[in-house]
Amino acid sequence: MIEQLQYIVGADAVLIGADTAPYSEDWRGRYSGIALAVVFPADTGQVSQVVQWCASHNVGIVPQGGNTGLCGGAVPLLKGKQVVLNLSRMNKILDADPQNQTLTVQAGCTLAAVRATAEFHGYIFPLGLTAIADRCEIGGNISTNAGGIGVLRYGNMREMVLGIEAVLPDGRIWNGLRGLRKDNTGYDLKHLFIGAEGTLGIVTAAVLKLFPKPQTTATAIIGVGTVTAATRTLELVRKNCGNTLSAFELMSRECLDMVLRNIDGTREPFDSKYPWYLLVQLSDATKTLLQDVLRDTITGFTTSRFDFEITSDAAVAEEWWKLRRNISEAQKREGISIKHDVSVPISSITEFLLHAGASLKATYPEVRLLAFGHMGDGNIHYNVSLADKERNKTFIANEESKVNELVYQVIDELKGSISAEHGIGQLKRETIRNHKSEIELDLMRSLKKALDPQGIMNPGKVL
Repeated sequence: MIEQLQYIVGADAVLIGADTAPYSEDWRGRYSGIALAVVFPADTGQVSQVVQWCASHNVGIVPQGGNTGLCGGAVPLLKGKQVVLNLSRMNKILDADPQNQTLTVQAGCTLAAVRATAEFHGYIFPLGLTAIADRCEIGGNISTNAGGIGVLRYGNMREMVLGIEAVLPDGRIWNGLRGLRKDNTGYDLKHLFIGAEGTLGIVTAAVLKLFPKPQTTATAIIGVGTVTAATRTLELVRKNCGNTLSAFELMSRECLDMVLRNIDGTREPFDSKYPWYLLVQLSDATKTLLQDVLRDTITGFTTSRFDFEITSDAAVAEEWWKLRRNISEAQKREGISIKHDVSVPISSITEFLLHAGASLKATYPEVRLLAFGHMGDGNIHYNVSLADKERNKTFIANEESKVNELVYQVIDELKGSISAEHGIGQLKRETIRNHKSEIELDLMRSLKKALDPQGIMNPGKVL
């Protein structure tokens, strides 16, 4: 097996034994498996040959990019025969078309490289995963339909992709690298692979949309006393600022405290402390006095507990964004948690936080609840743990399923989703059976069987 894979990709592009360990464990350290080998193809042709070999030998294929996922979707399982197919060598910018406002890139390009190339051509690629932009890769961003802080204005990854190239489970190559905004010639096949987490095929390249580079920005940090005040602020900013609103993020006081404890160079934003904090960003491709517009909007809102600052200075804004971006890193330093990446209608965010919090506190009085995320699109990251590290390990080991049940019950009541942007992977593979209709699951299984009848593409993930 090893000789045949080496023949396809080169002797130095196949890892076996102990060398596979870094690629067999997710970055959170929660999931690890066993790989027969880790293979690093250099181009789409090599991906096709590796897939053909795996198909003929009934070996599972685990597509992998930067391995920054949060649901164990890019690492092998402990059981079964699997090869990790890492696309990091396929990191070329294939074409830049500023007039069409597109970049065509290989799947192994990092998000940071794509953003830098867009900047070079006078545009932006706005996928807002800046905390991991130098590690995550475009193929993974597409396969998980990545979100981040820019979804409110620019949409998920699905809205930023015009075309893709993919290797199918039998090794055939579908070239759908079209830079068209309109192509109404039947099924839009690229959407089968966007968000499929590598279970239907392997994305090897993509045509990405570019967007005008903002000429002016205004950023505000706001302290409020209630989530209701936060949702009311969002409503006002949306009404008054329209499409210039590019980010609206929510952080609880508990999140801020954790960042201040663990991340150097961070500081309190105000003299007073508030239960909730908002980060609001406006941007425009024209030179507009956004700072004045944002100030007028915020000052038009009255609440008993309220404070804010506004800046157009990028360095000051970065200080505030550092508080938001480092929540996950600070949390990692204090121990793992039971993570929930949920979404509800914006009008139901207050109800979700109140009901989920009350239910968990009634069952686990000492529980620590960390709520933060992309309030502008209804996506809340809701993480549950105990402050004491040792007790927390036992708590998670024994109570995770019960905690999930309590949180997801509220989500179902509010007609929300148990996975807003992180995907399913291994983490929620069994859980989705209780939160999707049988018709939806049947349609997904039918697609999987039609495209991957052997079930070799990322086995044990999603379905």
